[in-house]
Amino acid sequence: MTATLKDVAARAGVSRSAVSRTFTDGASVSEKMRKRVLKAADELGYSPNFLARSLTTRRTKMIGLISNNFHNPVFLTVFDLFTRGLQDRGLRPLLVNLTDETDPDSSVQMLRQYSVDGVVVASSTLPPAFSKAFRDAGMPVVNTFGRYSGTPDVHVIGIDNVACGRMAARTMIARGYEDVAFLGGPEAATSTQDRMTGFVSELTAAGLQPSLSFADAYSFEAGRKAMLELLQHKPAQAYFCGDDVLSIGALSAIRDAGLDVPGDIGILGLNDMEMAGWQNINLTTIGQPIPHIVQASIDMVASMLDEPDRAPEARVLPCRIVERGTLRPPQTP
Repeated sequence: MTATLKDVAARAGVSRSAVSRTFTDGASVSEKMRKRVLKAADELGYSPNFLARSLTTRRTKMIGLISNNFHNPVFLTVFDLFTRGLQDRGLRPLLVNLTDETDPDSSVQMLRQYSVDGVVVASSTLPPAFSKAFRDAGMPVVNTFGRYSGTPDVHVIGIDNVACGRMAARTMIARGYEDVAFLGGPEAATSTQDRMTGFVSELTAAGLQPSLSFADAYSFEAGRKAMLELLQHKPAQAYFCGDDVLSIGALSAIRDAGLDVPGDIGILGLNDMEMAGWQNINLTTIGQPIPHIVQASIDMVASMLDEPDRAPEARVLPCRIVERGTLRPPQTP
């Protein structure tokens, strides 16, 4: 038989409310009483039922963790950091897969049914209105990797994708490339739009006009397919692929065509996922500080549980060029 709160109270010789307070964060209970109750609970193998307790406290400690790109390996790192980080804070992640989903209504309804205390939308491709739907439903929400805005509707933590596009362009120029191109993810994705905008504006100011192309998804297969099509014509000297997994797909297509990277074609990615540093890939990329972004998001959603009406803010973390072997070295004066 599973031990109950009543059994623990009887074993410890205390009231049920004393047992309940012992297992309630922040509740008032003496250290002597706490040790007595915990000893009895350990002897009986008792574990508190947090779901049942939520009916009384109206707090489930569940956080909806939403993403729509499970094809991108970088999200394995993201989910690992989020789930461990939330659990370390005593919170419980509820993972929601929104692949191919653009309407937030069903997700809002589902997370309401689970009475989550907060929501993290971990996506760089969904429009800002998607995260706002959760806020409008009364749920504290953070859009991790979301689109930067000076006046956000929800809390946004991530990078400035327009600035990253400019950084990519300056990197190409510094290496003497004159015929450059952008290979982005889905054209409608906010991250694709912003990275392209920064890239094009910086190159245009330098008197260069990049060609533009888009993959069907942020995936290896989509990057490979897009590059195979580009190789049917005269390819550019270098491509800013806008994402590591697209870059790796493009690398595969280029090498299968018998071309050398960076000798024939240069490639620049974005993310600096673990695979990018593998010896057989060795991808030059723009690294975004994913662990810091995830930690800041966890801190934000945890603070919102006590301050749900906190005014939305956008936090931007800096990126950097990670030098490896898929671009020619910078030119010396």
